[in-house]
Amino acid sequence: MIQKYPSLLLENAVSEFSKLPGIGRKTALRLVLHLLRQDKESVLAFSNALSILRQEVKYCRECHNICDDEVCGICSDVTRDKQIICVVENVKEVLAIENTSQFRGVYHVLGGIISPMDGIAPSDLEIDSLVERVKSGTVQEVILALSTTMEGDTTNFYIYRKLAPTGVKISVISRGVSVGDELEYADEITLGRSILNRVAFDDTFKI
Repeated sequence: MIQKYPSLLLENAVSEFSKLPGIGRKTALRLVLHLLRQDKESVLAFSNALSILRQEVKYCRECHNICDDEVCGICSDVTRDKQIICVVENVKEVLAIENTSQFRGVYHVLGGIISPMDGIAPSDLEIDSLVERVKSGTVQEVILALSTTMEGDTTNFYIYRKLAPTGVKISVISRGVSVGDELEYADEITLGRSILNRVAFDDTFKI
């Protein structure tokens, strides 16, 4: 049963906050009441930051990472190895891998993984653009760093089949990340070792 609040404005704010992942109505109410205790300038700065983010955020034209310009800081960094592409599901995984300080290549953000149950098909992801990057002729290795779930493995195999004709080396992060784990929840040491100890994707068929 939905709790009734003394103000329709409060009710509307709680309803919006509760739409966020992992936020129930009780937590939403605490957050809204916290904002009400702040001065107006702080709350306006908070709402403006969200509004500007939604309106002005860009996606890198090369890797599809979130950025402020046409090309993200990683892709424009001349010290990064552009011959190695690490394929990840979302921006969260880019941040997780960067925190390990073990990878100096570049990324390709798919924007999700293949999941028929959720209505996500290969055409909904940035797979074709990955193939085009590889076909450019400068890429020597593609690291598949997706979550070790059934959906992640399905996406790995689909990408492998698409890239195999190009002759590029295709590797997958080692199973230091447990099967069934979401990549974003892996600790930095385990994730870093998984990147360093990656194996050829072909070898995973023998497991």
